Order: sequence, then C-alpha cells, then structure tokens
Amino acid sequence: MEFKMVQKDWIFLLLCFFVGALAEESFFRFQIGISYFVFIIFFYLLFFWRFRSFTFSHQRFGYLLLISIWILGAGYYLYETAPFYILNIFVIPALVIFHLVLITSPKKFEWSNLSFIYYILRRLVDGVRYNAAFIKYTSRLSKNSNNKKHFDVWKKILIGIGISVPFLFIIINLLIKADTQFARILGNIPNFMTFRGDLVFRIVIIFIITLVFFGFLQVLLQRKMDVIQKDGMIKPVSMDGVITLTVLLLLDLVYILFVAVQFKYFFSGTLGDGFTYAEYARRGFFELLFVTMINLSVTVAVIYSTEQVQGFLKKTIRFILTILVLSSAVILISSFMRMLMYEDAYGFTFLRVLVHSFMIFLMFILAYTLVRIWLDQLSLFHFYFIAALIYYVGINTINLDWIVVKQNIARYEETGKIDIHYLNQFSSTGILGLIELYERNPNVPGLEVLLKERKQERDVLESDAWQSRNFTRDKVFKKLGELEL
Repeated sequence: MEFKMVQKDWIFLLLCFFVGALAEESFFRFQIGISYFVFIIFFYLLFFWRFRSFTFSHQRFGYLLLISIWILGAGYYLYETAPFYILNIFVIPALVIFHLVLITSPKKFEWSNLSFIYYILRRLVDGVRYNAAFIKYTSRLSKNSNNKKHFDVWKKILIGIGISVPFLFIIINLLIKADTQFARILGNIPNFMTFRGDLVFRIVIIFIITLVFFGFLQVLLQRKMDVIQKDGMIKPVSMDGVITLTVLLLLDLVYILFVAVQFKYFFSGTLGDGFTYAEYARRGFFELLFVTMINLSVTVAVIYSTEQVQGFLKKTIRFILTILVLSSAVILISSFMRMLMYEDAYGFTFLRVLVHSFMIFLMFILAYTLVRIWLDQLSLFHFYFIAALIYYVGINTINLDWIVVKQNIARYEETGKIDIHYLNQFSSTGILGLIELYERNPNVPGLEVLLKERKQERDVLESDAWQSRNFTRDKVFKKLGELEL
C-alpha cells in the first residue's frame, strides 16, 4: 500500500510539533508540577481535534479512564506525595495509551480478553512503522519537488555548514580569549547567534516526541482486526475436578486449624509471650501477603480452570472455595487489628496508612470473589481492574499525607508523643502540619529550631518556574514567610 500525506495530515503534524514542544517544556526543564496537568489538557485537545469525526467505542469505561487520567494529572499540582509523584510518571502514560487504544478499537472487541494486550502492542509497533514510512516519504518528496541540480546544490551547502560549525565554535572561542575588544563586539550580537548545545538537544527531544505522537495517533485512525485472536486459538487451562478438590480440602484444613487455634489470640488485643509490637504487626503483614497469594492466585486459578466441571463436584468445589475465602477474610481482619495496635504504639506513617487502605481494598476484592464463586456470569478481571483503578485514583485524591499528619497531631494531643523529624522529612504537607502544631503549641521540643531551618531554606528552594507550581508547596512557602519565630 502506497504511503500518502494529505493537507490534514500536514496540519496535524504541525500541531504534534507544538504539543511535543510543550511536552519537552513541561517534563525536561524543571520539576514537574502543574505542567503535567497542562500537558494532559493540550494533548487531549490535539487528540479530540484529530478524531473529531471518529466514532468512539467502549465510551462508558473510556470516560472512567479519562476522568482518572485527569485526576492523576491534577495531583501533580494539588499534592506533593513522593511515592505517587514517581509512580504517576509511568502510570499516567500507561493509562493514556490504554484509553486511546480502547476507545478507537472495534466495538465488539472485549478489552478484558488477553488478546487486547497484544492489540495494544501491535498498535505501538505500527506507530513506529508509520514513522519510518513517513521519513522515507518526506525524503522522497524532497527529491521529487526539486530538480536534481538544485537538490545537489542545497545538499552540498548543508554539508558545508555542518562541517564548518564545530571549527567556527573552536576558533571563535579562541579569538574571544585572545582579544577582549573582539569578545565585546561578539557580546553585542544577539544570543541566538551563539552556539548552544542544550538547544540542539531540546530540538532533538521535541522531534522525537513529535514523531511518537504523530505516528501513534495516525495509526489509531485505522481500525484493524487482523491482530485479534480468533475464538478457540487460546484454550483455557483446565484441571481435573477431583485433583482440584483434594488440593482445596488440604488448604482449607490448614486454614481452619490455623484460625481455630489462634482465633482468641488474633482478636484478644494483647501480645503473645515474647513478642514486641513490631513483631506482632510484622507477622500480621506477612499473613496479609499470604491472604493475597491464596485468594488471588489459588481461588482465581481454580475458578477459571474448573469451568468445565459440572454437577455435584462443581458445587462441592464452590463450597470449599467459599471456606477458603472466608478464612482469608478472618486473617485479613486480624492483620488490620494488629496494624491498629502498632499505630497506637508507634504513630502513623505513610506506609502504615497505605497498608490500611490496601486491606480495605482487599476486603472488597474478597467479597466480590466470594460472589463470583457462585455466579459464573460475573467477570473477575473486569471488577479487579476497575476496582484497582478506582482505588489507586482514590488514594491519590484523598491526600494520604494529610491523613498521616492529622493522625499524628491528634495522637500528640492525646499522648504527648510525636516524631517531628519524620513529618519534617515527609512532604510539604508535613511542614504544614508542623506549622499548625507550632501555632497551637510552640513549646514542642525542637519544633521552633526545625521551622527556623525550613524558613531559611525557603528562599533557596522557592522556584519561579511555571512548570513547578504546586498548590501545597506554594502554601508552605507562604506560611513560612508569614510565620513569626
């Protein structure tokens, strides 16, 4: 098939260049802040302009993905949570690719099918191939648009410029050092006449980003079904019902014995002999991992590998799986209570609050899995993916940092214990909490000295770059400036 470019394609390429320049300005210049959200806005404006006459598919789920992307992008301006700052650099692009491929895929294409992952990879590869074809097309076009003689002349001129640039750079720098008058004359020449390596590097990055956007979005305009696996090509793994039942019975016996022996120990609220609070909570955390492995690995594997089993054996397997899930829930509740005791003893940290939220998320997963055991028409992957997406966006939105700060301040008011050095190194939200604590009680040991150090660092750390604007950080700088110590 012959490669062609029409007027709309050239206009779209130019717009991709502007968005590519914005991407380079947003992500490669200064610390990322509001720039991520600004880039997301312009990127989707570019997308919807190019696909303005396109009929989208999977729109309901697509809206959920789009809202999630925008919320995560806005988080770079609203909050300053370090783990999410790093994670979302990769999570947001992954969600964007998934969203764009999803809504441009055929309507009857089920996104929960394994072949959809293959479809996404093929789209990415096709984007690279499209760019290769485009580069060949433009080189061919430049040769055809000029006669051979003019083309050779311009080619030689560009080669001559390319050869002379490094020599001129060395010679001019030597002459500048040799004669101050010559250096003063050159100093009056506008800055754009001087050689800047960083500018060349930026142009190269913009060019690469432009091609990535252009090739990928151009490919998405074409709905191709040749990469979709046909029914029956991927056969599900099946297990013998009797073997599966035997394995599940042994697992359930261990579970029931484990819960029965230690049930009082789990929920007594007291420590066993020889255990510290750290060991107590750590054991509960490993039990949580055990619950996750048993439930999400064994239960899901059994559900999908015994779909062909019928009759009494099928009902028995379902009953045994139900016991497995309920036992897992008991251990999960025990782990939750142990973490509460650990936080009461040693205070709140980001990791402990995050583990707590993850336990609540797992309870929803367990509850849905329990229902799925008895209802074959439900899809586990659909629920797991959507629930995980909502959970991840949720913990980004509610600002776990502020919850940790509030809980530590509340604990200080009750017990008089607080780790101000942890909150100082925590995030900008931690500094806000320390300022609030100082305004309530300026006699906290070491707090005034710590805030004085932070106030001295304010002038050094504060940045005027628009890319780095962050609501929480700006609020901290303002509070520190107004704080009288």
